[in-house]
Amino acid sequence: MVIRSIQGPYWGFNMTLLKTPRGITIEILNRVALTDAYAEPLLDACLSSTALNNIHDRRLLTQLVYGVLRTQGHLDWIIGTYYRGDVKSLTIFVKNILRTGLYQLLYTSRIPAFAVVDEAVKLTKIHQPASAGLVNAILRNYLRKGKGLVYPRLEEDPLEHIAIVHSHPRWLVEGWLKNLGPAETAALCAANNEIPPTTLRVNGLQATREEAGRELATDNIEAEETVFSPHGLVIAKGGLSLRETVSYQKGHVLLQDEASQLIGLLAAPQEGEHVLDLCAGTGVKTTHLAELMDNKGRITAIDINAGKLTSLRDLANRLGVDTVETLTGDATTNRGSLQPGQFDRVLVDAPCSGLGTLRRNPEIKWRLRAHDLKSLSGLQKQLLHSAAAYLKKDGMLIYSVCTVMPEENEAVIDDFLRHHHDFCLVPPPATIDRMLIDKQGFFRTNTALHGTDGFFGAVMKKTG
Repeated sequence: MVIRSIQGPYWGFNMTLLKTPRGITIEILNRVALTDAYAEPLLDACLSSTALNNIHDRRLLTQLVYGVLRTQGHLDWIIGTYYRGDVKSLTIFVKNILRTGLYQLLYTSRIPAFAVVDEAVKLTKIHQPASAGLVNAILRNYLRKGKGLVYPRLEEDPLEHIAIVHSHPRWLVEGWLKNLGPAETAALCAANNEIPPTTLRVNGLQATREEAGRELATDNIEAEETVFSPHGLVIAKGGLSLRETVSYQKGHVLLQDEASQLIGLLAAPQEGEHVLDLCAGTGVKTTHLAELMDNKGRITAIDINAGKLTSLRDLANRLGVDTVETLTGDATTNRGSLQPGQFDRVLVDAPCSGLGTLRRNPEIKWRLRAHDLKSLSGLQKQLLHSAAAYLKKDGMLIYSVCTVMPEENEAVIDDFLRHHHDFCLVPPPATIDRMLIDKQGFFRTNTALHGTDGFFGAVMKKTG
C-alpha cells in the first residue's frame, strides 16, 4: 500500500499502520505533533490515495483526526487522571493512541468499546509493544470509572472549567477571560470546536450566485446563500466532491470562508485602480479584488514564498483573472521594482496567529505560545510601516488578520497611527454589515456570534 502523493522526509507514513482509519489517524497526529505540519494537507493526501476506499472509513478518518485535535486538552486531562506518572514523559505515539481511543469512547457510538480498546492495544504492540499494557489499563479504567469524573465548575473555576471542558490551552483561555468574561469565553471556545461549514465564493466574473447555485444542484449539491457576504454560498447537503463539480472546474466557485470574503469588500477596490496586495499568499483574496474591479485595472501581488505565487497564478487562470502581476520578495525590506506613492490601495492581509480559524485548524492552539503573539505583532507593524510608503495621497490602506487577539488587532493599528500622523482611521464601506463594525470603527467577526471564522480589519486613509 503506497500513498504516492505524499512526498518528502516527513511524509513517509508507517505502512504497518495503514490498515484502518484509526491507524492512519495515529500516523497523521504523530506528523502534526512532531513536524508542525498541518492536518489538512496530510488528510487530503490520504483521502486522495487508495489507502481507504470505503466512504464510511474515509469519514471516520476525518472525524477522528479533527476530533482528537479539537478535544486534545480534554483528552489529556483524562489521561492525566488515570496515569500515575508524569504525562509529559509519555511518547507522542502513546499519547496519540490514548487520545484516539478516548475520543472514540467519548464522542462516537459506531464502534463498540471493546473494539476500540482492542485495536488501540494492537496498534501499540506494533510500534511500542512495551506500552501495550499501559494503554490497555488507562482505556479500561476510563470505561469502568469515566462516568464518575468530576470536572471543575464554571462558576467556581472558569479558567480550569473552560480549558478542560472546551479543550483550549490555559494561557489562551486566561487572556480571553480578561477581555470577554466567562460566558463569552466559554461560548467562543465551544464554537471553535464545532465543525465548520463548507463555504464557497462565487466568481463574479463568470457566474452569478444564483447561476452557481443551480450548477451545483445539477451535481446534487444543495447550497444556501451566506448571510453577510453577497458572493458566498454554504453547502447544505453534499453530493460530489467539490473539485469534481462542473461549477468548480469552470472556475465559477472556490473555497473561502464568509468572513474572509468580506476582506475584499473592506478593501473596496475600484475599476481602473492600481492595487497592491502585500501578502498575497495563494491568491484567494487577490482574485476577489480583481473580481470586484471587474477585471479592469492592475493588481500587484507580493509574497515571500514563490510557490504560493505559482498557486496564485494557477488560481487566477482558473477564474479568468488576467489583471494580476506577481512579485516574489520580503515585503518588510525588499521593495524591488515598487515605487513610493504608486498605489491607490494597499491590502495588508498579514501573517498572524490564525486563532480565528480554530474550527478549521485546531492544531494551532496546541503549538502556539503567548510569546509568539509578540513576534507576530512585530512583523505586522513592520508590514504596515512598509505599506504606508507605497500609497498615493488619499490612498486607502487596509489591514486584515484572521485572529481575535487584541495584540494583533487594535494594538497594531493604534501603534501604526501613533507613528504615522498622515493616516487616519475611516469607517468601513457601506457594503459591510453594520453589526460587524465595532464602536471604534474596526471590522470584527466572531465565530460564536456570526458563525464565521474570526477576522479583524481596519481601513485607513493617507491624508498627507
